[in-house]
Amino acid sequence: MKQELSVVVHDGHGPPLLLVHGMLASRAQWLLNLPVLSTVTTPVSVELWGHHDSPSPSDPEAYKPANYSRMFEAIRERLGVDRWFVGGCSLGGALTMRYSLDNPDRVIGQFLTNSSSAFADEDTSKKWQENSASSYERVLQGGMKAVARIPVHPRHATRLPENVKEALLQDGESHDVKGIASTMRWTSPFASVRQHVAQSSVPTMLICGSFEKRFRPLREYVILNMPGLVVHDLPAGHAVNMEAADGFNKHVAAFIREHMEEPVHGA
Repeated sequence: MKQELSVVVHDGHGPPLLLVHGMLASRAQWLLNLPVLSTVTTPVSVELWGHHDSPSPSDPEAYKPANYSRMFEAIRERLGVDRWFVGGCSLGGALTMRYSLDNPDRVIGQFLTNSSSAFADEDTSKKWQENSASSYERVLQGGMKAVARIPVHPRHATRLPENVKEALLQDGESHDVKGIASTMRWTSPFASVRQHVAQSSVPTMLICGSFEKRFRPLREYVILNMPGLVVHDLPAGHAVNMEAADGFNKHVAAFIREHMEEPVHGA
């Protein structure tokens, strides 16, 4: 039986917007964004393999970024729409960026947040790939305790609104160890699209959490190399859509309104 990602089509008014969360998150990442985004789009949230409601395939090929791109396209086809918006946070942003590069004619516009995985240079990606097998084994052997020790686990976050953090932690209880380990082995280390950003032809907005110092050099690289990029900096860390939700929502809603192909009445 073919396994599929968990997909939820939320109530909304406007063109579909694919939303892809980051590593060790879930669709709860969008709790503070959906009320505003649903006034201008029809949000479509997915969960990565092994995360909350999505299964954990045994085939490593399933976790590779190219396969995620194919799965996102299959979701669009099932929705029966020609074009849609896409957006992702962190690892999710890397995956939606790859999708838009593979399918530019299907994307009206895209946004992403701080994503080291999307813009990692060749040396960094190579190191991640070299270390991925040991990370895989460490998480498999350590189980959920090892998952909880991963630095990007929500339990380590200090700036998240309490209600969102609690929802992420609750969803995190149903993460699958093998799926998380496989994501660390086959998805994150191979997610960079840095060498292809100059080929982007899709209107793109980067909403950047300015407190995350390690992302600043990557931000500058993308600004210099990605045509037509719009950047908004907000006073937040890595999880900018949750830490600075009001500003994030304002910028995404304005971006959607600017680029949508049909007006949304009452939005």
